[in-house]
Amino acid sequence: MIIFGATGDLAKRKLFPSICNLAQDGYISDNFAILGVGRQEMSSEEFRRQALENLKEFDGDGLDKKSTNWFAERVFYTGGDFNDDEKLFSDITERLREICANLDIPENYLFYMAIPPSLFSSVTEKIVRNDLSKETDGNWRRFIFEKPFGHDLASAKELNALLAKKLKERQIYRIDHFLGKETVQNILVFRFGNSIFETIWNRNLVDHVQITVAETLGVEQRGDYYEKAGALRDMIPNHLFQLVTLTAMEPPVSFDADSVRDEQAKILQAIKPLTAKDAVRGQYGKSDGFSRSAAYRDESNVDPESNTETFVALELDLDNWRWAGVPFYLRTGKRLPVKHSSIIVQFKNAPFALFRDTTVERLRTNRIEIHIQPDEGITLHFGAKIPGPVVRVGAVDMDFNYVEHFGEQMATGYERLLFDAMIGDATLFQRADMVEASWAIVTPLLEEWASEKPSDFPNYAAGSWGAKAADELLEKDGRKWREPENVPEK
Repeated sequence: MIIFGATGDLAKRKLFPSICNLAQDGYISDNFAILGVGRQEMSSEEFRRQALENLKEFDGDGLDKKSTNWFAERVFYTGGDFNDDEKLFSDITERLREICANLDIPENYLFYMAIPPSLFSSVTEKIVRNDLSKETDGNWRRFIFEKPFGHDLASAKELNALLAKKLKERQIYRIDHFLGKETVQNILVFRFGNSIFETIWNRNLVDHVQITVAETLGVEQRGDYYEKAGALRDMIPNHLFQLVTLTAMEPPVSFDADSVRDEQAKILQAIKPLTAKDAVRGQYGKSDGFSRSAAYRDESNVDPESNTETFVALELDLDNWRWAGVPFYLRTGKRLPVKHSSIIVQFKNAPFALFRDTTVERLRTNRIEIHIQPDEGITLHFGAKIPGPVVRVGAVDMDFNYVEHFGEQMATGYERLLFDAMIGDATLFQRADMVEASWAIVTPLLEEWASEKPSDFPNYAAGSWGAKAADELLEKDGRKWREPENVPEK
């Protein structure tokens, strides 16, 4: 595994701990090695010491000594200028030959681009030019690209076209770490492995769907990146649209990668074009209560008059047979009350006529809540009679929690995705057409927002649930957002 950007945060916080977790659980053989590539000049010994210190900091409690030693014996480094086509890439070629020969590793290479997207094409081109991408003697070459994959439809198309000239689509793995979470992967099993749920998963019984991805953190030290991205670009075309497609897709003919992604692509193509009336944007101001945080415009590397959104809410309509007339409401933002991600499938009300001569004033609506973070699991909400001589209905929950049922597992969210890339399973990675379809949905809205500056920023206090207009997006249809329980007091 060759990691470009091996001295960066992603490698030390996620990639190296994930590799060690996989090895500890027996998913990686001894015929494996890591070659870190970075701009800094240092020896493999220096890099190894740094990597081991980082492992102790970010994964120290979960790793045994055997796994740490295994890692130390298999991590190497070479550094230089990424623009230097001769020295750096000839060094990489030579190091790979040495490592494969010394550790008896087949020449299967997994290139991980943990680098800025602006370097994706040029670094890939240099790998190809130095014959490191050639698949010979039954060996494979695969490339993982971190998000963001483009910043609008035109740039995504351009990047896809550039990579298509150098690589085959089957070699390209566009990663979204959100899909590494167990509950996200479990959506397919929950829907298609349980007939009792799949038969009610349609417009006949579902009233609407809510998807929330909330963060308590602000932009931290990423102000320069966030100023160029914003919440819409940063979260919607990748994380949230992936959740939409898994929730809404038709049953695939099989669970092979292209069959699943074919159905996901159909959902993206079925989403009606977005306009400003379907969307709400917000930017957090300071709060003296919940988090005593600074306003977004006061964060480092942020324009004091910035019009970048830190909160987005959308109403999506799917133009297909299963979901016609069922709105999908999405929201995501920074500096919200809790760190929380969930999918709520809200079912229609039962007919009330049966209860007209009882004390029941209203019926509890049924809903399925898929908890993605922080507590992964699934809850079914329904009504039941409260014991007593009169008919009263109370809310009842049936809960499934991953940790309680299966036990604690060491995970960063990258383990499954790295393992799948190693074995060549692209199911949880976006295909070129999916990337472009996602950008095609949001690009008109991005352009509209760019041409019409918001007049009310900042329009929500840090620690609140975002812009008030997001509530009105649902209230106009007689609905409301479902907030997670145990929200701290402001």
